[in-house]
Amino acid sequence: MKKIKFSIIVLITVLFNSCYDFNVAPYDTIAQGNFWKTEKDAKEGAMAVYAQLKMIGAYGYMPLWDTYSDIAHGPGGPVELGTLTADYSFLVSNWKDTYEGVHRANNVIKNVQSMDIPDSVKSSIVGEAYFLRALYYFHLVDLFGGVPIYDEKWDVAETFNKMNLPRSSAETVWAFIISDLNKAVTALPLAWSADNYGRATKGAAYALRGKAYLYTKDWKNAIADFEEIVYNKSYNYNYNLFSNYSTLFTSAGPIPGDKETIFAIQNKGDLGALYGMRLARIYGTRGAYGGGQCTCMPTITMADMYEYKDGKPFNWNNHITGFNENDAIKKSTFWATLNSSKTAILSKPDTALLGNIYRGRDPRLNQSVIVPYSRFKGYVGTADKIQLYVVTDGATETNGFLRPGRAWWPYAYRKFVPIGNMGGAITSRDHTPINFPIIRLADVILMLSEAFNEDNQLDNAIKELNKVRARTSTNMPALNSGAEWLNVSSKTEMTERIIRERAFELSGEGHRFSDLRRWKLAATLLNKTEKDLLGNLVFNRLFADRDYLWPIPSAEIQMNPSLLPNNPGW
Repeated sequence: MKKIKFSIIVLITVLFNSCYDFNVAPYDTIAQGNFWKTEKDAKEGAMAVYAQLKMIGAYGYMPLWDTYSDIAHGPGGPVELGTLTADYSFLVSNWKDTYEGVHRANNVIKNVQSMDIPDSVKSSIVGEAYFLRALYYFHLVDLFGGVPIYDEKWDVAETFNKMNLPRSSAETVWAFIISDLNKAVTALPLAWSADNYGRATKGAAYALRGKAYLYTKDWKNAIADFEEIVYNKSYNYNYNLFSNYSTLFTSAGPIPGDKETIFAIQNKGDLGALYGMRLARIYGTRGAYGGGQCTCMPTITMADMYEYKDGKPFNWNNHITGFNENDAIKKSTFWATLNSSKTAILSKPDTALLGNIYRGRDPRLNQSVIVPYSRFKGYVGTADKIQLYVVTDGATETNGFLRPGRAWWPYAYRKFVPIGNMGGAITSRDHTPINFPIIRLADVILMLSEAFNEDNQLDNAIKELNKVRARTSTNMPALNSGAEWLNVSSKTEMTERIIRERAFELSGEGHRFSDLRRWKLAATLLNKTEKDLLGNLVFNRLFADRDYLWPIPSAEIQMNPSLLPNNPGW
């Protein structure tokens, strides 16, 4: 197979239930002449653009983005510690992997437009490429601000050495994204057949365009796009909030009856199609399938955000005097001891009290988070195993105790963690067969609420947010429904409600870091000490003004000095 001087784009098999095979040559100058002949070629080319979403620097590590925010943390890496540099490998991957997605989309747009295939097929596939190119550029402009725009006129195989464009302004990149989505809205179908489940649709293009308008503070256009799909303005998009919140994030997809997912990364983990994401590894404890690493854990701040079931703000001191101020009281609240063989609990705290405290909260807390002295069904050895989260030394999953595998005692995620072995659906922790949502209806409704609020339409903003709280399995009281603590009477108060509701609803889905930066709240909320359940120091989180945008990678500037100047502070 001929090698070329740039990163070879390899088409890999991606299972979208229709199972297109990708046993084709890479896109070098010879293969280009052999490919792009048939309708099958066009479809496989499009699948390669989707495949790139799973790469670490594109959307494959979207789960970890919350760790850079106030609602989750990892063990403390350069972004969290404020020691990020322009050479940091994950930063470099975000640039390279995302531009690779752009190049793949460009190849589809350029080649499929001139193919001798039915116009209807041609139009929808090119529409998918426009949507995906917009999604990749969205990631780039969100992280780096203005970046070079390479469209389908750039053939990497022929013009690699000339690809030294300067950065376009952020405004220009956003305009390019919206232009691509205008084309996608027109070209994409309302829905696909069942054997094409997971491909981009007209509704996904409207949702992403609305999000682009929201990020650029074009409130009226954002409202129009979000209302289009929430209220079925032009078509029956048939989106609805799924009744059971936890089922969305623990079941192999597609989930029967799921009308909430608008666009998701399609994950498969069986032996015949290992094309999932590393969800079990990233979110899971040691007793999750294959052994998780708890790389992404909910913060104490996040867990304490969840309201009481009546909508009142939660406060530990309402239950345990001095809890908030005294770490010794925190330890006595949670700490247990095991017998000498570490097989049974010798002494434990008031677990009945703890159970009442956690069960008396917004149901999304226990649906998303493993709290102390709750149980989790993982997988140990060759069998499902129920594990109890006991806060103590020496606990192991072999003995039936949940083990985060850290030197401190965090909360852990239930969300996106396999239950047992998922009835045999999972065979690798690095290929978890739970589809990962990039856009879902609850997110769109909350963005619509935000756009209404910014456009001074408070009543409409409240109405939309209340829809999310009213989900059957959530059933939280509506804002302005009677109790004093639920009253909202101003734009400022509603903004605070939106900030909190997005945290409750979207925890673990990777949106929070972008939210805090676009709201200009990151410097306020992210200079803090992260502690565990017992008040032990995990790390000191730092965020400087320069961190609102990441630096252009040093290696890219060396190859293309016209990328200078770098972002402010870098």
